[in-house]
Amino acid sequence: MLKDLCLLNGTSGDETCVRDYIINEIKDYCTYKVDNLGSVIAYKKGKKKPNKTVSINAHMDEVGFIITGITSDGYLRFASVGGIDTKVCLDRAVTVGENRINGVIADKAYHLLEDSEKDKAPSFDKLLIDIGAKSEKEAQSVVSLGDFAYFESDYTELGNGYIKAKALDDRIGCMLMIELIKSELEYDTVFCFNVQEEVGLRGSKCTSFAVGADVSIVLEATTAGDLDGVEGADRVCVLGNGGVVSFMDNRTIYDRELYKLAMNTAKENNIPVQTKTAVAGGNDAGSVQTSGKGAKVMALSLPCRYIHSPSSVVKKSDIDNTRKLLKEILKKIYD
Repeated sequence: MLKDLCLLNGTSGDETCVRDYIINEIKDYCTYKVDNLGSVIAYKKGKKKPNKTVSINAHMDEVGFIITGITSDGYLRFASVGGIDTKVCLDRAVTVGENRINGVIADKAYHLLEDSEKDKAPSFDKLLIDIGAKSEKEAQSVVSLGDFAYFESDYTELGNGYIKAKALDDRIGCMLMIELIKSELEYDTVFCFNVQEEVGLRGSKCTSFAVGADVSIVLEATTAGDLDGVEGADRVCVLGNGGVVSFMDNRTIYDRELYKLAMNTAKENNIPVQTKTAVAGGNDAGSVQTSGKGAKVMALSLPCRYIHSPSSVVKKSDIDNTRKLLKEILKKIYD
């Protein structure tokens, strides 16, 4: 399922393929609705009706690009959708539009660079997508302004239990939610598959207002810095050490009781877990926490190397341990 989800294209504002896949997976196990922004709110019946509303959230969208112009010689101008470092874009293969036109993000060859250009990455307004067109007219015959473009990236297994793919942020969260919906739950639970997280947590602002949850769990991927030469707190979190329970990021101060609940539950069940050693990033919890009457929130994330790139890397054991921890947390969170 994770491979299927990651190979789908669905940047912010263009999540249709991902949404259709998810609905097809869950339609026989719950009731659901699609809101005006395109998020899916699924209602899963459990054995019991809880005394509080609990929601679980993940976002469907991924970072990508949008076409903003076409040059006279057939190159495509574009902007990023979501936070992408231009350094991960240079010379990368992409697909453009619904017809998946093949292209490459064009970059000036190293031997043509001025000395002042060699030590810095170009800005997006200096980059173009080459689709092999020889004129503006030829490019216009297959691409339109406003088309989305995506990294072209295979789903590949590496070494001893690692996965490389695009969109692991946050198709992992979507997969875990689909699995829960298909399982037998103790209590009624609401699941929100949100759109447009990467451009300002927009979908979750709407779904959380509609659901009015008392407690929300946000499933995410988060930046791991466990690279050669990076030590101590600068590693932030580490692949292989389990899921990540955050205490604070740039958008949210997480509920202290839920943070302790998650950590204690992991300890009681001998499930590897870690926290982030940096206050950085943000996720849908930032909107969920402050919507309507407000909600208690916690984030449970997968450590991910090279996030927001075509070659993000996670470890299978972290997925397994996050799955285990999530199930154990759900046994306690209704108390």
